[in-house]
Amino acid sequence: MIAQAFGCALAASPLELPAGGAADGQGANAVTQAAVQQGIMTCAARINHVTNFLGYAPPMGVLLMVPPTLPDQHLVPLAMEAPLGSTDGLAYVSATFAPNQANGCGAAYEAVVYWPTPCDAVQVRQFAGLKKVGYLKTDIAVLDGGVATKVFLLPAGAGCVSIKKEMVL
Repeated sequence: MIAQAFGCALAASPLELPAGGAADGQGANAVTQAAVQQGIMTCAARINHVTNFLGYAPPMGVLLMVPPTLPDQHLVPLAMEAPLGSTDGLAYVSATFAPNQANGCGAAYEAVVYWPTPCDAVQVRQFAGLKKVGYLKTDIAVLDGGVATKVFLLPAGAGCVSIKKEMVL
């Protein structure tokens, strides 16, 4: 699943929670349990769903940034170091959870991966289902995955950095 989140066999549809924002029935993972222990209740199901979607599994590195006061009423960012499975690479993932939104808890994440091939090849191999819609200005390509998903391809030496940005609906 982690490879899908970052661009290997990417699903073009946005990540969606089941109706009502309920957890997926697998139980709370360690990240969710830590959030709840720190008083983050409103976004607990969303944190569980998103971190499971992103392939959270111990001993993956996760940093949960808990607000010092009223943690259930503030933005809650987290960072993950995620192995990409058989590609022997790593992804840096940043997610932010926002309580008290129209859907209970809003969320968005960014997954950043370095690929040792040029961006045109990354687009074809990793993001074949997405259409290039232009550039942010001159060098960073924008791929469209629908209203909630965009991928940015940034040339980096002989390789490419992909940044997948997704709003969780």
